[in-house]
Amino acid sequence: MRSLLQTLVAEALTRLQQEGVLPAPLAVTQVHIERARDKTHGDFASNVAMTLAKAAGSPPRALAERIVAALPAADAVLRVAIAGPGFINFFMHPTAQLGCLLDILAAGNSYGCSPVGAGQRVQVEFVSANPTGPLHVGHGRGAAYGSSLANLLEAAGFQVEREYYVNDAGRQMDILAISVWLRYLEFLGEQLPFPAGAYRGDYVRAIATTLEQHVSDGFQRSAAAVLDGLPADGPQGGDADQYLDAVIGRAKLLLGATDYARLHRHGCDTILTDIDDDLVAFGVTFDRWYRESSLVDSGALDRTIQTLRGADQLYQKDGAWWFRATAFGDRQDRVVIRENGEPTYFASDVAYHLDKLERGFDRIINIWGADHHGYMDRIRAALCALRGDADRLTVLLVQFAVLYRGLEKVSMSTRSGEFVTLRELREEVGSDAARFFYVLRKCDQHLDFDLELARSHSNENPVYYVQYAHARIGAVLRQLAERGLKFDLPNSANELAVLGEQPELELTASLNRYPELIETAALAHEPHQIAYYLRELAGQFHAYYNNHPFLVDDANLRNARLTLVSAVRQVLSNGLRLLGVSAPEHM
Repeated sequence: MRSLLQTLVAEALTRLQQEGVLPAPLAVTQVHIERARDKTHGDFASNVAMTLAKAAGSPPRALAERIVAALPAADAVLRVAIAGPGFINFFMHPTAQLGCLLDILAAGNSYGCSPVGAGQRVQVEFVSANPTGPLHVGHGRGAAYGSSLANLLEAAGFQVEREYYVNDAGRQMDILAISVWLRYLEFLGEQLPFPAGAYRGDYVRAIATTLEQHVSDGFQRSAAAVLDGLPADGPQGGDADQYLDAVIGRAKLLLGATDYARLHRHGCDTILTDIDDDLVAFGVTFDRWYRESSLVDSGALDRTIQTLRGADQLYQKDGAWWFRATAFGDRQDRVVIRENGEPTYFASDVAYHLDKLERGFDRIINIWGADHHGYMDRIRAALCALRGDADRLTVLLVQFAVLYRGLEKVSMSTRSGEFVTLRELREEVGSDAARFFYVLRKCDQHLDFDLELARSHSNENPVYYVQYAHARIGAVLRQLAERGLKFDLPNSANELAVLGEQPELELTASLNRYPELIETAALAHEPHQIAYYLRELAGQFHAYYNNHPFLVDDANLRNARLTLVSAVRQVLSNGLRLLGVSAPEHM
């Protein structure tokens, strides 16, 4: 309906241009038609008269009257009214939208898809959790949101590439490596204190077990050699971080560069394999896994630093090299090379984002945890310094999801090992419930995950409520066959005119709104709009189902109602697919 009205208004504007009322040339393709919030103001409204009044040299309301007079006739439009300073309100014929039911069934899985993205290349980077442990329920929210957003952007006509950035370099990965090595030494009988700041989860012991299977005692070193001369750890009155750095240095010395690299890679790759398996089972896949270490191997990190230095955007202070971030809107300058000569995480991130731009993406979307809020400005500043702007970069922050068992929050510390993994959540409530619940709120809003509700088979459980609507329609179609009745799809919208009851017209209007919703939700980066819509559509269907028989003797009415509910089923399926949730035939 909206596209029809846009065409009608555009034709009216062209006619007014030809009559000299509007100047030519004048772009008339961007005609904004919005659904009216108040039904007393019609079904749709446009402010086009107010936006063109200055160009026309006319009061908005007077121009609105000229536009309405120039509108071509259309059977779907019942009447047009002018309101306020010049709004044009359209009242549609109650049965005008019935034709969309046939359009939905003809389009099938592609119904709702939009060309608004015009094939622009968009990279969506999400999850990107450090491979230092299994994914927990906090990571799950970023995974569900990122995957749903990527699906939504594709439905809106964008060319999407999904990417996971693997932080396989830096201190955290060294801490993982020595955590695995020390557990490995314990298996071989060495008696060593385990560092307070190391990774303690049972998964570390499991990785150590597989390491022993690969290298036998090849990485064994005596406890005395490991501990000789080390400073005190935190619990003994020392500095926990200094102690970790000392153990890392000792491991590199005792193992040598080659074996330490094997240890490092074994821990990282074992966890990455687990993460990938976990995400695939969650319905999340990536087009590329981009390793941070490749920035060093390819020379991209060095080139980025040299580019900043050549542009006089670096200066030296206290033995470190600093980026002039404040010159580009950041609140403080940032270190890129530490006093020990090692690049910072920030330096790697700058090189990574420069690489994204050089790969030719029209838009770059980073989905980060809310704790990265302070990180956005420094990345934008670096891109401005390197490329002149950061307009292609969008950063979306995902608030942490808090899991409740009763009234008690569950710890999420990956160092202590006390956390609920995404795999455990999936096993308890299922991937469908987890994914739907994760996207029920805007990504930047706090989310409390109710396990009991997610497991329940009740109308209060939103994913069950939506899936049950889809399954109910499948049951109706099976009953049709069991009763020996036929469903003949109407040949035209005229045959659907028997659908004149208010619930039928409201259901049809909701279905007709779906393509508009895809565009709106995609451009706003808000998959939760789809979840809300599906819940609303399911509610309309359940109310209709409870009060209207479908398998009636009147063949025309039966075919019309089955067409309506089949269209509902198709749209439910399409929307659930965007969210990575199944559409079951039986429940």
